[in-house]
Amino acid sequence: MVDLDFKYKELSKILEKEAPFKPDISLVLGSGLGDFADRLDKLKTISTTSLPGYPPSTIPGHEGKLHFCKYGNKNVLVFQGRIHFYEGYNLSQCILPVFITNKLGTKKIFLTNAAGGVNLDFSSGDLMLITSFNGINIKKELTDLIGITNINSKLNYFDFPTKSFNDIIRTAAKNKNLSLKEGVYWYNKGPTYETPAEIKMTGLLGGDAVGMSTVHEAVFAAQLGMETASVSLITNMAAGISKNKISHKEVTETANMVKVKFESLVKEILELI
Repeated sequence: MVDLDFKYKELSKILEKEAPFKPDISLVLGSGLGDFADRLDKLKTISTTSLPGYPPSTIPGHEGKLHFCKYGNKNVLVFQGRIHFYEGYNLSQCILPVFITNKLGTKKIFLTNAAGGVNLDFSSGDLMLITSFNGINIKKELTDLIGITNINSKLNYFDFPTKSFNDIIRTAAKNKNLSLKEGVYWYNKGPTYETPAEIKMTGLLGGDAVGMSTVHEAVFAAQLGMETASVSLITNMAAGISKNKISHKEVTETANMVKVKFESLVKEILELI
């Protein structure tokens, strides 16, 4: 088991000193969605490379910045870019956005990602509210990493993702007249994209979209008792469904095409929380 408080003691001290406010909510921006940080009023920006123990992101589109922002009367902490397990980092590093959010006293976190569509009713550019995760291996690895400390930690998974938070997202989409798909996010460690056979298996076992992030963050947040919700941007149809070769370029290009829709949804969510 890793003592995260000890491991990130210096990082925590710096952020507690530098934070201009206690955030009402934290937002983690996934692949291709980093531009949303520029749509908010930034009061302070901290580069993650200046924080001891915070690893640099190696993936294009993940800037590695923490923005303390205002939107209306809401204080928002935005993580522009995330750390992926497939980059060679361990889970104690990949869950840093959640650890930081919790340390700053924030109990609500909204996770976003780019994902491949598995459900045949989906299309590139759709937004999918995550109603459940497949992350059995990640849950075990997180348990080995940080332990399940008490019965309340276990009970937190009965409301995971947080139903009331998901209801806010549904209302936000309705208010903005946005089509919002719903489904199960299937986690793959990466770093390679899935084979057509793996995608077929994912669909047969109930997965609606597949990606390489988010689950460990959501599981850790739930264990800490945080309100957790996630939305995937379906940037491509997965291998065996799409006739095109899957690439990170396609992910970012699709994200750029639908960023106005994504921005509209997130701003309405911030209005409603």
